[in-house]
Amino acid sequence: MKDNIAICPGSFDPITIGHLDIIARSAKMFNKVIVVVMSNVHKNGGSFTVEERVSMIKKSVADIPNVEVDHYEGLLADYAASKNAVAIIKGLRAVTDFEYEFQMALTNKKLNPKLETLFLTTSAENMYLSSSMVKQIASMGGDVSDFVPPAIHNDIVNRLKKG
Repeated sequence: MKDNIAICPGSFDPITIGHLDIIARSAKMFNKVIVVVMSNVHKNGGSFTVEERVSMIKKSVADIPNVEVDHYEGLLADYAASKNAVAIIKGLRAVTDFEYEFQMALTNKKLNPKLETLFLTTSAENMYLSSSMVKQIASMGGDVSDFVPPAIHNDIVNRLKKG
């Protein structure tokens, strides 16, 4: 694509290898990808603060030079406009993700007509993976090393392990 900016939004509580896969693939299509930690009014708090999530994402994408990390509380369409972004990138694991994400894409398009939403299907090996699953496994002492970027594995385990 041209010299364009894409936004890859999410709660990333915490970032998983599935998220990282979508981010890395997006970075191949756009000259700049901004991964933005958004506040989600439908999710209570979180296991990690916004600052911790931003830090973990920065560690995880350190080797992808055209990726920046930010956080924002407000409308995604407004954030995208402030960054001159032309696209929102959303990863889809299953058809159940699509209905909600499609509704959000139409809403963002209405709020910011210059903005497109691109859906990337997850890689087959990550279809089952979610931040919630990672948190549940880690909190029960399970091994999450295959599910999260190595750079943040210890951060996640130390926060979520029992005791």
